[in-house]
Amino acid sequence: MGEETVNHKALAVCMIDISSDIRRKSLNETGLRPISNGVLEILRVVESHPGVTVAEVAARLGRQLSNVSSQLRELVAAGLVTRVKDASDKRYVSLHPTEESRRIKLLLEGAWAEALIAASARLLPEERAQIAASLPALERLASFLSEPEASLPQPHPRSSGT
Repeated sequence: MGEETVNHKALAVCMIDISSDIRRKSLNETGLRPISNGVLEILRVVESHPGVTVAEVAARLGRQLSNVSSQLRELVAAGLVTRVKDASDKRYVSLHPTEESRRIKLLLEGAWAEALIAASARLLPEERAQIAASLPALERLASFLSEPEASLPQPHPRSSGT
């Protein structure tokens, strides 16, 4: 078989719409206070990469360091992220998720799955099979998209993160 042609614009719009609608439909199910998309993205990076620095979070998200620092203060104050100073270099600060963060992650992911289950129940069985078959490729695509932005300078492994 030849290579399939993908309408990347349609795929991107569909993924954004699905993401937004899943978040909107599932928020009420969790009983959690709303978490902005920007803060949630930071939290997901810290959860996926425990020990990451502020500079590394900013690079991964393609954001300004000052904006990420501000939102991280919000996450620290809410008890969702802890900052750990390196014993040998006090300028080096690593970020770690808390137990509360893990609890919220499980709640949110469960609610997101429930929203998808309810919507996908309306699909034809062959459509559900197509989605299931595409999941490994979508997971790989997500991993490539989550890599740090190439246009930003990459932080030194021991850079300070304040």
